[in-house]
Formats: sequence, structure tokens, C-alpha cells
Amino acid sequence: MRSRTGIYALLDILGVILIFSIFLLLRAEPFVTALNRYLYSFLLFLGIWLLVSIFSKKYNHATATRMSSVIGNIILANIIVLGIATTLMYLVRVDYYSRTIVFGTILTATVLELIWAILDFLVRTAVTEPFEAAGKKISRRRTLLKNGLLAKRTQRRTKSFKTREDAILVEINQEAFDYIFSFARIDSPETLVISSTNRFNIETQLKDHFEAIVNLRRINDIRYVNKFFETANARLPVGGLFIDFVETKNLRKKRILRKFPPGINYIAYFFDYIIKRVFPKFIITKKLYFFLTRGQNRVFTKAETFGRLYSCGFEILDEKFIAGHLFFVARKVRKPHFPENPTYGPFVKLERIGYEGKKIRVYKLRTMHPYAEYLQEYIYNMQGLDEGGKFRSDFRISTLGRILRTFWLDEFPMLLNWVKGDLKLVGVRPLSEQYFKLYSRELQEKRIKYKPGLIPPFYADNPKTLDEIMESEIRYMEAYKKSPFLTDFRYFFRAGFNILFKRYRSR
Repeated sequence: MRSRTGIYALLDILGVILIFSIFLLLRAEPFVTALNRYLYSFLLFLGIWLLVSIFSKKYNHATATRMSSVIGNIILANIIVLGIATTLMYLVRVDYYSRTIVFGTILTATVLELIWAILDFLVRTAVTEPFEAAGKKISRRRTLLKNGLLAKRTQRRTKSFKTREDAILVEINQEAFDYIFSFARIDSPETLVISSTNRFNIETQLKDHFEAIVNLRRINDIRYVNKFFETANARLPVGGLFIDFVETKNLRKKRILRKFPPGINYIAYFFDYIIKRVFPKFIITKKLYFFLTRGQNRVFTKAETFGRLYSCGFEILDEKFIAGHLFFVARKVRKPHFPENPTYGPFVKLERIGYEGKKIRVYKLRTMHPYAEYLQEYIYNMQGLDEGGKFRSDFRISTLGRILRTFWLDEFPMLLNWVKGDLKLVGVRPLSEQYFKLYSRELQEKRIKYKPGLIPPFYADNPKTLDEIMESEIRYMEAYKKSPFLTDFRYFFRAGFNILFKRYRSR
């Protein structure tokens, strides 16, 4: 933790230097002239700033447990600096010294320090509350341990639990226990029960295989989630069960809004969203994100959690919400996919069936949560198709994704596929392999004889069901076979009219 405190101090000093330089640049005189005039007094100011900050423990917010102490230390330290600077300016009475530079630097640095410290505090402390309701007994035990009453902890280290159940109930509540072991046998050596965020604890087991692996730590705290799932997959036979739980994005939002007072709660959630949801999506901020969080307390949507499981060779057998968490039972069905380029950022390349059955990658803006592309079969089996051939109640689509689809913004990157020659302007929609399998065998063979297009016949005919979509595509292909240019010309303008005036939309 000392290293983190040192890094905070270094960043703070660099920030003060940057702010001071900006205020110098705002002066009418040349920067070099102003720097020469203020250099020695600024170095004195910087030394005072650093000493006061250290003695006031301003940089110790990495270990703070209350937001009030974080804010209080920063404000107290900077008020002391302000008082010293004001006193020196009054005593020395240097005419050229600008109050704007001094007070502006202190005020701006204070605001930025508060924002940084609050963000850091929210990231560190926005952890799952102990299991409520049926878990009050467990919460009380953990509270005792946190308060330094180590007698019970020492006893547990020197004396084994009476039963395996006693040990497990220290980690989870009774409802979660009953749910998990309605699928796995608690008294069987073929059931591996761990409480770990490290795959090492699975890899080092002497047994090669287990019928079930139960992990009593939420996946939000697992740094390399896919590697953990892949390791569990390797120790299970086909049909073996992997059981764990997650705090999903929606559950996290509810918890944060309940945790803080009204008004402050939405500010806290906003910063939490920026750091936890936005930062991991971009290369530059991703490094900052993992520096701040160390991979702990990550945010996963239900779609991403299940998508990762499916990509790692599992299928979802059952799920249940318990004490603010989503518990799931996954069954191994195959080996992991090991995708070379998993999609995670705002731009995605999705595999589709192209001309002559060849696989092509179409470019799109992300409208679904990461790894959601692995869940098409799951969504279809669970909820079926809605009007227009889309999946009913598709939880994979994000809030921003629905907006992008409304205004067609998600489709613009597909113009690159048109330029590359993977798609033509008008043609049958490029389909995923899972959706392609829903078509009749005859239509599958017919479809791959035609290059897919940016604008499908769907927007010209507006079919409602999957059967109507297939009929629409058959009509288009038969017409295209007879007169390619006129068919595409006619469908292009019919689709354009429907999109512009009848407001047909990508959903």
C-alpha cells in the first residue's frame, strides 16, 4: 500500500506543476519570462504543499474506510497550504506575485484531488455487502473478525469444522447453500468445493476430474475469468457441473443507489459507471482501470457472464437470484472455443455466413454486451423469436445499443465490408451460424449462392415471422436471378421509402 501512496503523491505533485504552468500560460507575458520570475517561489510553495500533504495524511486515502475522512484530509491540508501561502504573501509583500496564480492553483488542484480521491474511494469500497436476510449470522461473524476479534479465526485455523456444511456456511447463506447442493452432492469426493479467485486452486488438485466444481467466491473478483472457466472445464467430464455466482450490472446499480443518500447515490453511480464500464473498453484507460482496481470488483452483465461461460464450453442449466447475486449452474458440453480475437471494445467484428458459405467478419458498432454473440442458441431456446424474426426480450442489447439501432448508427461500419467486397448494397442479410441453422436446408443451400447485402429485402417487405422472412428472401432471390440490376434498384428504393417515411428500424 506504501507504493500506492507514493504514486498518489507523485501524481499530485505533477498535477500541481501542470496546473501552475497552465496559469502561467494564461498571463500576457511570455511563458519563459514568467517562469523565471516565479520559479523559486513556486519551488518553495511546492515544498510546503508536499510537507503539509504528508503530515496531514492526505495521500493515505488508499486505506481510508470512510469518504468523510478522504474529503476532510484533502480540504484540511489545502486550507493549511492556503493559509501559509496567504501569510507569506502578506509578510513578504512581493508586488509582482499574482494572487490569481496562487489561489487558482490551490483551488483547481483541490477540486481535481477531490474528484480523484472520491473516484478511487468508490472503486475500492463499492464491494458487495454481506449476504442479507438468511445470511445475518454470517455477516455477524465477518464483522467480529473485521473488528479484530481473532479468537474465532485462530480456532478455525487449528481446529477443523465439524462438518463440511459448517465450513461452507461461513462463506454463503443457507438459501444459497440449499440451492447449490440441490445440484451437487456435498458428501461426495467427486464434488470439489473451493472459495477462490485463482485457478491455481483447481489446477493443483490431485484428482484429474470431478463431477462438480463449486466456487464460493463471486466471479467479479476473478482477474482472469476466462482462464478460470477454462481450468474448471478441463477438470470436468462432459456433463459435469460448474457452479458459481455473480453480482450483475443491474444488481450492482441497485446496491449503489441504496448504499448512498438520495442525490449522492446517482453521482456515485455515474462515476462508478465511467470507471467500471467505460474505462475497460479502451486501450489507454484499460491500463488505468486495472491499476486502480487490480482486477477486483469488476462489473459483469448477465449477458457477458453467460457469454463467457458458453465460449468456455459450458451451457446454462439453471439460475437463481439470491441475496443480491445471480447464482448459476453451468454444464460442460464441449471444450472451450479459445477465440483469437474476442470482441470487447466499441467496435466489433462478427462472424457471418457469406457467399458460397465462406465465413466473413462484418464490422459493426457494439450494441450488445461483450461475449453476447455466444448466447444466440441460449436466447432462442429460452425465449424464441419475436415479431420481425428478432429474439424476444433480448437482454443482450445494451441501453446505448438500442439507441444506436434506432438511428442505424450500428450499421455504418459495415460500409467497410461493402468496400472490401464482402457485401453488396442490396442482398440477403449476412447471418450468424446459429441463425442460419434456423432456415430450411433448401433455403440454406440457395442462400449461399448469393452475396449478402447491406440492405436486406426485410426492409422492403416488412415480414413479421421467421417463415415470412424466409419467403421474403426467396422472392428476392428469384427476382434477382431473372434481373439482378432492376431487382436491386427496386428493392433499394422500396427499403429507403419504408425506412424514411414508415420508420422501419433495426431492432
